[in-house]
Amino acid sequence: MKTQAIIPAEVDFADPAAPRAPAFDDVYHSRAGALAQSRHVFLAGNQLPERWAGRPRFVILETGFGLGHNFLATWEAWLQDPARCEQLIFISIEKHPLRQADLAQAHQSSPLPELSAQLLEAWPPLTPNLHRLVFDGGAVQLLLCLGDVHRWMRELVAEVDAFYLDGFNPSSNAEMWDGHVLKALGRRAAAGATAASWSVAPQVREGLMAAGFSQERQRGFANKGGMCVARYQPRHQAQKPAGREPLAPKAQHAFILGAGLAGAACAWALAGQGIASTLIDARPGPAQAASGNPGGLYHGTLNPDDGLHARFNRAAALATAHTLRHLPGLPWHQQGLLRLEQARALEQMEALLARLGLPPDYVQALSRAEAAALSGLDLPGPAWFYPAGGALPPPAFAQALLTAAGPAVNSRYNCRVARIESVGASWRLWSAEDKLIGETELLVLAGGHEGQVLLAQLAPELAAQLSVLRGQLSHLSPAGIRPRLPVAGLGYAIADTDQGLWCGATSQAADTEPQLRLADHQRNLAQWAELSKQAGAVTGLEAGLEAGLESQLQGGRVGWRLATPDRLPLVGGLPLPDYSGRQDQARFIPRQPGLALCTAMGSRGIAWAALCAQVMAAQVTGAPVPLEASLLDALDPVRFALRTARDTRPETVAD
Repeated sequence: MKTQAIIPAEVDFADPAAPRAPAFDDVYHSRAGALAQSRHVFLAGNQLPERWAGRPRFVILETGFGLGHNFLATWEAWLQDPARCEQLIFISIEKHPLRQADLAQAHQSSPLPELSAQLLEAWPPLTPNLHRLVFDGGAVQLLLCLGDVHRWMRELVAEVDAFYLDGFNPSSNAEMWDGHVLKALGRRAAAGATAASWSVAPQVREGLMAAGFSQERQRGFANKGGMCVARYQPRHQAQKPAGREPLAPKAQHAFILGAGLAGAACAWALAGQGIASTLIDARPGPAQAASGNPGGLYHGTLNPDDGLHARFNRAAALATAHTLRHLPGLPWHQQGLLRLEQARALEQMEALLARLGLPPDYVQALSRAEAAALSGLDLPGPAWFYPAGGALPPPAFAQALLTAAGPAVNSRYNCRVARIESVGASWRLWSAEDKLIGETELLVLAGGHEGQVLLAQLAPELAAQLSVLRGQLSHLSPAGIRPRLPVAGLGYAIADTDQGLWCGATSQAADTEPQLRLADHQRNLAQWAELSKQAGAVTGLEAGLEAGLESQLQGGRVGWRLATPDRLPLVGGLPLPDYSGRQDQARFIPRQPGLALCTAMGSRGIAWAALCAQVMAAQVTGAPVPLEASLLDALDPVRFALRTARDTRPETVAD
């Protein structure tokens, strides 16, 4: 689905008591007080905080984030309520979000200075994505959906307990209140959901009734004569698509196969949903296979169509950057990344950025001179700069995720699983000696290339489509010239913490050679030479290598990565074995209960692991999914079977 560039709001602060939106000729809130209005209309109108008392999770959906006062008022009420729900998830849709500077101005005299400061600190780049912002250790989550309300009402995967309908006046912002938007509320409503709005316009009340809500008029706030409150009471309860049913909604413990980045991220994400886990890995510790490289990159991408890959990579990279803010310290972390542009001139890059409308805190187009000044290298051309991208050590990232998960995670290392057995609602794991390793109500496959054999037991056709890619990384020490920040595009280079650098990496399919190869070192060094324009020095080093003089090349590392044909990961459930129903959309295909995949991350484990694990955890529990439906379908393990079904479907011949 094509996305639209985000156009930030223009705010008139001439009257600080009632900031105005000139584009809609309306104020953001009543002069009688933004927080007071929020408490009267949206909290009281939805019978909050009473309705969330004692619940494990409560979900709110707001149409129109505006200045954020409804979120702040709800967060404050949650903090002050001793009977509060365990987890508050606040989803908000905003087509024209404020720039961070304007948001700061809006809250410069906030009655909730600590909460507004946390919101400002977490404020994301204004890209057309679903941004998951976490507060209070993850107990409060803001899922900020930037873009058109119609698009997001189609894309959201969530069951909502309360709706805050808070767009600008229907007379100047009709699209926020039209029948399509209001009807979509019914498709997102949980049993007993409520809604509230300051507006009592006829189209609002009639639209709510058409969506299955009963509604009534109550006393409005301040000088407003009335407000609308509603309760979801449909004649017929809509059935959730089978493929969107939670995979293990009552699970309290999971076995996670694989203790690399994906497995560690899964343990961390499940802990955030209140699920304990045991990591199982054949190696003696975490992150010792593909995730064991001493350094790796993370960053977004962009393309002219802003297609699935660009949108997912952007969402994942931003999620990783946000996650890193909340993790224990890493031994080293280089923030900011340059990626060489090899096909476009600077003017074309700038035109592409202008057309896509991507903000500079996500990506910038730099001239050759600007990129060279930033990197300290005489780069061969212009480059993209990703301020929130960077490099870090994957093993330390994995350990930080496990540390953040705390006592909810146990481990069983030096434990190789040879066979998986489905028994009723449980899964049993067996060793090569046919000894029972354990039984669980939730099994997560996150084992990378070493887990492909186990996946083949459950989904042989899917496993057969995956590729195992050998990669070799080279370490040069001392390196002479080194990049000031990670550089990619012609291979990649990362300065180490001493006087050397890591460069690479090769990618070879169906190659099981575990030893370092001279030819691969030479290829990595040749790429570094082209990247840094140090051809003479590296040519001399290559000659030294051939003569057996390896003093400057302090080894390297070989690893194997699991990848899909479309270079997107596998996240979600597997279909029921005997299912033969409709094969046109992933959301209609029922899944095997208690089984989830979070694997096949190729060379992008650092960038993808956190978001993929959060998506998997939401699919397990039924929490709102922090990714839009179209991207969720693009990661779904059933996607390849759907394509096969479409390709083999018989053509209809006209009479």
